Amino acid sequence: MFKGILIEKDGSGYRASVNDLEDAQLPEGNVTVRVSHSTLNYKDGLAITGKAPVVRKFPMVPGIDLAGVVEESTHPDYKTGDSVVLNGWGVGEVHWGGLAQKARLNGDWLVPLPSAFTPGQAMAIGTAGYTAMLCVMALERHGVRPEDGEILVTGAAGGVGSVAVAVLAKLGFTVVAATGRPQDADYLKALGATEIVDRAQFSSPGKPLGKERWAGAVDVAGSHMLANVCATTKYRGVVTACGLAAGMDLPLTVAPFILRGVTLAGVDSVMCPRSDRLVAWQRLARDLDVARLGQISREVGLADAIALADSILKGEVRGRVVVDVNR
Repeated sequence: MFKGILIEKDGSGYRASVNDLEDAQLPEGNVTVRVSHSTLNYKDGLAITGKAPVVRKFPMVPGIDLAGVVEESTHPDYKTGDSVVLNGWGVGEVHWGGLAQKARLNGDWLVPLPSAFTPGQAMAIGTAGYTAMLCVMALERHGVRPEDGEILVTGAAGGVGSVAVAVLAKLGFTVVAATGRPQDADYLKALGATEIVDRAQFSSPGKPLGKERWAGAVDVAGSHMLANVCATTKYRGVVTACGLAAGMDLPLTVAPFILRGVTLAGVDSVMCPRSDRLVAWQRLARDLDVARLGQISREVGLADAIALADSILKGEVRGRVVVDVNR
């Protein structure tokens, strides 16, 4: 027996609760992991509350992230005792995820835990931090350099934003943090932001083109926020898009792209190839100051994750929430 959050949907409604589960209930897979830590992401909040149709099979254990130790394996790359990390691949949506003390998975989805991190630290990074690193890599791949100018990070006090600010600042970029929570200004400056701007200036319909300012951007919001960021990006600047916290729509014109040569680079973390994942985690081990993880994250237990699900959807959660599944 092991404990986990179980989401059920039946005639009595939609509900999430901590349950005692049996190994026989675990889905198919060639690696069984004894999970020590997971996280609470925006997508997990949607899954737990049922406010969006994230979960597509019931019952479901949510949790798009996990870190732990291999308990059993028939996969050639993993043996009992190996420390591993998982992000995405549909776990917590169509395959039981990480918010439980055990998970059975396809070994191809796993990444070895970098020696630079403990399991808890890896989950302080989680999908949010790994996505932030993919955004940084996309900026670099398109030629953005620290000397090119300011990088805007939207949703900067959230999980993706916090790690993006910390990594970009360590790499020598001048980072401007956009947030709707002015009380987090000191937190963001401690992570390396040089300036804090109010997200409200990006949240309403804007002009097709605005004054050029950003050499690059990491956007988690979408909608008017992303449209206005593109409209104010400098000639041949690069905007990475990885989220939809403000909406799935994108009300912009082609002007930034055909008049300024702006690049809009989409970043997907769920189905990202394993080769890119390995590079992203290697880069995180090198380019993220481990000491920052204490500033970025806090730790809770399984039941607390359920209670926090609605708060993360409302934008009330700062940084990263690490879930100790044994609490």
